[in-house]
Order: sequence, then structure tokens, then C-alpha cells
Amino acid sequence: MSFEYAPAPESRDIVDLKPSYGLYVDGEFVEAKNTFKTINPATEETLAEVAEAGADDVDRAVAAARRAYDTVWGPMPGAERAKYLFRIARLIQERSRELAVLESIDNGKPIRESRDVDLPLVAAHFFYYAGWADKLPYAGFGPDPRPLGVAGQVIPWNFPLLMLAWKIAPALACGNTVVLKPAETTPLTALAFAEICAQAELPPGVVNILTGAGETGRALVEHPGVDKVAFTGSTEVGRQIARSVAGTGKRLTLELGGKAANIVFDDAPLDQAVEGIVNGIFFNQGHVCCAGSRLLAQESVADELLDRLKARMATLRVGDPLDKNTDVGAINSAAQLAKIRELSDSGEVEGATRWSPACELPERGFWFAPTVFTGVAASHRIAREEIFGPVLSVLTFRTPAEAVEKANNTPYGLSAGIWTDKGSRILWAAERLRAGVVWANTFNKFDPASPFGGYKESGFGREGGRHGLEAYLR
Repeated sequence: MSFEYAPAPESRDIVDLKPSYGLYVDGEFVEAKNTFKTINPATEETLAEVAEAGADDVDRAVAAARRAYDTVWGPMPGAERAKYLFRIARLIQERSRELAVLESIDNGKPIRESRDVDLPLVAAHFFYYAGWADKLPYAGFGPDPRPLGVAGQVIPWNFPLLMLAWKIAPALACGNTVVLKPAETTPLTALAFAEICAQAELPPGVVNILTGAGETGRALVEHPGVDKVAFTGSTEVGRQIARSVAGTGKRLTLELGGKAANIVFDDAPLDQAVEGIVNGIFFNQGHVCCAGSRLLAQESVADELLDRLKARMATLRVGDPLDKNTDVGAINSAAQLAKIRELSDSGEVEGATRWSPACELPERGFWFAPTVFTGVAASHRIAREEIFGPVLSVLTFRTPAEAVEKANNTPYGLSAGIWTDKGSRILWAAERLRAGVVWANTFNKFDPASPFGGYKESGFGREGGRHGLEAYLR
């Protein structure tokens, strides 16, 4: 007997959406000359009109951040800064249900992910860095570390509020002020965070939120009043930013794309590995820079592993992000959906075999069924390029040395996963994998005390943990 899940929708009524939103500059919301629409990717309905910051708005925000840094936030004792960070963390917890719903309708991710993963981690990052604010001399960066000044931060659309926390919390703990630009497709939780800053009575100018598209980000990154640039996004844009700040004296950290290998050895607990594979590539619709998008399976267990994986994929529920039973939500935008389709089609053209479980996709919105490719060669585009969607490429190997060689055969180096029953094999492989984060018998596990970042075309610098302070200290 099979049991069907009845719909269990989360209420949208907890979110009070405004028809329009301004820029948050110097402690207040202000208008801009131009606006753009943000939409719900699951329904394509317009959620709100959002201000688009121009060069003049960037000037105002950077000037406000500089004043706050020089007069209030920079000179403030760390223990006092910590109080504000603790207050922000508590307000995030108090408003977590509202923020989770807002994240899901603006981003498309399932409510159980935004509610159970994103929001707890957002609050945890502010709590964690609040604890560091008065202990910076003991962080290992010298007896009297100083803040850099004004930080210009640009974040992506896949984890809007979590990436904001990764950027803003350590910057404020170290005494810097911030001008942050969220992605143009997911600005609403950043604007809700601006309201939280006002609720916490954060001094005006310490945090400024500028919404807009690529031109807004470029104006912020290239502004001469910015001392530090932090960017999370595509490798292509990361290269442009690196070129633009070269020779300016600005500090830079980049967290870019990935093409992570999830390696399953023949002695791995297969059911556990299947759950890790599913979490590694279908979590957040595959909109994860460290997604385990390449499955490397040892030949002797590859067929059995794939059978179990397909059976598990057949149980995944695709649909309304606000339904608590949904496993895979909406693709964030029409442009991203087109990219996923193009790369998936190239996989078939190049000879790989495509499989998706039977599932009905909603008529409106942007949707893509969970997909697995077998018969993939290392030369295929789907094995080399970041798809940033729910698409898994499967390759096989015979020996541990071959597994490591194939895993490292990529221009990226953000993350990797190892599945084996042998601790010695975990340590042997982890030492040889050229990846910033290596998970063992798990995947996509994060903690604010643990550093995160990559090598090669996945960027440089670390966010999270004690290491995350270094990027914001002189």
C-alpha cells in the first residue's frame, strides 16, 4: 500500500509584502530614480517593485558607511558591537518564520529548507561572530588587529539571507561598515534585514542595502571609497571583479563556482551514500556552488548504487515551494532555467544517457525535473561546466588513485565528498583532493565555526570560523 502526502502549505499571510521598496541608506529607506520587479519563480507573479540603485545612490551609501565607520562603529569597543550583533541574531530568530516564507516565495526554494536550514544558520552566524567581537586580539591575527573600513559586498540569489549573514556578520564584528548589494532576483529578505537593523537600533550608516542589477554591483565594487570587496557568484563575474580591483589596494575575497565530485567507494554504506548524493545535488534545486554535481562511483558498486539512487529520486516531490512536503522547488529565474536546459541538452547530444523520474511539473513558473546522466565522459560539458541546477553526472572509477585524479580533473576546487567505511581511506583521499571543503560520509553540512572557500577557479579567501575574520582585519 502506498500513501500519498496531502498538501501542507505554509501560510503566506505571515509576510506583509509592500507594493514597493526603496534603498536602505544611512539608516532609512530612500527612493531611487529607477525600479524593477521581483517575481515569484513558482508562479511568475510580481511580488513588489524594488528600487534600482544608480551611481549617485552608491556614492551616498559609501559616504554614509564611511561616516559611520569614522565616528561610531570603528571606534566602538568590541563588547558594544557584540551587543548589536546579538540583538540582530535574536530578532532574526523572532522573525524566522516570516523570513523563511519570504525567502521561499522570492527565491523558489522549499519552505522546509529555508525554515530548517537557512534561517537557523543565519541566526547562528550572527551569534557566532557576536562572540568574536571583543576577542579579536586572541584570533591569531596580531595583538591589535584593526578593521579595514568600508566593505562592499555582493551576494548571489541561491542563498540570499544566508550569504548576507556570511558577509555582514564578520564584517561588523571586526568593526567595518557595510554596503551590500543583493541579487536582483532575490532582494526581499535583504530589505527585511534592513528593517531588522532598524529594529536593533544599529547606528545609521553601519549597514546599507542597495538593490539593483549588474551595473549597481559594478559601481559598488569599483567605488574608490570601498576598502574591501567580497563577492559570491559566478567565476566569470569574479574574474571581472579581480581585474577591476587589481592595483587599487582594495582587499578582495571571492567565492565562485564549483563542480564538486562526490566519490563513493565500494565499501561505502550505500543507502547513506544515496541520501548524501540526493542532498548534494537536489538540495535547493541544485542552486548550490558546492553541489555534488559529479558522482564518481566505483565500478563494482556503480550499478547497485544507481538503482538505489533512481528509486530514491522517484520519491522526490517537485512543486509548490510553500508546501512543507516539497523536496524540489522552482528554478530561480527563466534565464537560469534556459541555461540548465541548454547544458542538459548538450549532455544528450554528446552521448550521455538521461533519466528523470516521472513527475508532473506545474504549468506556470520555472521548473526542471531532477535529472541524472550516465555514460558521462570527463570531456562532456555536463562534466566540466557548472550547471547550477538539479542535474547529476555519473562517472565511474576502478582504483582510489583514479578517483582522485578524476575528481581533481576540473578547473574548480570548492568542495568534495568521500563515502567509505575506512577512516584511513578518508584521510588518504582528503589529503589529495584539491578542494576547499571535503565532507566525509555526509554532504552540504555547514557550521558558522567552520571555514568555507575554494581553490583555483572557485575563488580565494575563507568565510566562516576564525578564518573568516581575517578578510576584514588590517
